[in-house]
Formats: sequence, structure tokens, C-alpha cells
Amino acid sequence: MYLHLGKDEIVPEHSVIGIFDLDQVSYGKRGREYLSRAEEEGVVLDVGEDIPKSFVVCDHPYHRQIVYLSQLSTATLQKRAESGALEE
Repeated sequence: MYLHLGKDEIVPEHSVIGIFDLDQVSYGKRGREYLSRAEEEGVVLDVGEDIPKSFVVCDHPYHRQIVYLSQLSTATLQKRAESGALEE
């Protein structure tokens, strides 16, 4: 199954490590450090056309992890994942 993150970005659900609320994680020091490091490494992709509300961390074949910024809320992404909106 696949998860639609926004725009034209779709990832296999088995590669999803976690779905996180951007506001909540940004308050903590570790969350800010993680996102800053990921940005420095060039593994952050913005897949929304609006202000991001969440980010999804995924396994990636060319990097240890990749971080997708999404304009969708964590609740919406979770519902999509649970419903299997896009099947193989």
C-alpha cells in the first residue's frame, strides 16, 4: 500500500518510519536539531503548496532517511494510512 503525502508525492507505507506534528516537534530541542541536521544533509523535501503542518520520516534507498514536509495534518495522514487509500 502507498501513502499520499501531498502534491504528487506518494511513498510505500512500509518505508514510513513516523508521522510527526511539525509544531509539537519544533518546540523541543531534539526535534529542532533533527530537522536542522536533515536539512543540512539535503534530505528534506517540501511536498506541499502551503505552510507545512507535519513531516513524515521514511527509509530511503540512497540515504539513511528522508524527511517529507507536508501541508496535511498528522490526523489526515494517519487516516489515509489506516484506510489504505491507495493500494498496490
